[in-house]
Amino acid sequence: MDQNPKIDEQWYMLVAEGQGDASRKRVSRLYGMLPTQARCRICKMPFEGLSGQLMRVLGKGPSTLNPHLCSACDSFVRNHPGGVETRLSMLFADIRGSTGLAEQMKPIEFTRLINRFFATAAEILSDSNAIIDKLAGDQVSGYYVPGLAGAGHAAVATQAARDLLKATGHSGAAVPWIPLGIGVHTGEAFFGAVGEQGGIVDVTALGDAVNITARLASNAGPGEILVSQESFAEAGLEIGRLERRELELKGRSQPVSVFVIK
Repeated sequence: MDQNPKIDEQWYMLVAEGQGDASRKRVSRLYGMLPTQARCRICKMPFEGLSGQLMRVLGKGPSTLNPHLCSACDSFVRNHPGGVETRLSMLFADIRGSTGLAEQMKPIEFTRLINRFFATAAEILSDSNAIIDKLAGDQVSGYYVPGLAGAGHAAVATQAARDLLKATGHSGAAVPWIPLGIGVHTGEAFFGAVGEQGGIVDVTALGDAVNITARLASNAGPGEILVSQESFAEAGLEIGRLERRELELKGRSQPVSVFVIK
């Protein structure tokens, strides 16, 4: 993919600063004057109330993939391949034993369970200002970029992981309605739209930090959040009685230190 400096600059403003070019800033200020509690995280388009209804009459509304973005902003990022290297936090959640669950349930029952999980995860990730990358198979992944989640994105991602465990029934002696393992990591990665303009474009993050997060999620047991040392430090968490592990991750020569939140 050929890099376009102007497009990459716009991506930087969106990902790192949470704003676009001059025209987008003007639109954002206009939308910001309309009263509503729910709005697009980038352009501030209202989603609810009378102003939200007006937007729908004009053919505008929330994106079906990322409900915290409007369809216009989501379309922009998908039609402008490019991106920027940035420090961000990532949350990957895996269903533990999904193959066994599928064997024990009727296909329609398993489908309903997965749909319930995706709906729950999408709500929590969206409410915490994550950009949802994938809701597929038995995994959900979300990216917390500074332009949307703020400078404290590591703390936001860690809290979202806690909220997701709680929402899926991992609390006290209760039996979760779906078993999850979650990985949270903070690091440098490329974030943007990968692909060719006019073709298939995927809005995602790429790099070693992304691979580490995926590995953490796959190593987390049911009801566990594996938080990397980087995320733990940037989130300002206290060690207390938290378990610490040294993980030998596939493809890495050195072990990775993590803290375990249950």
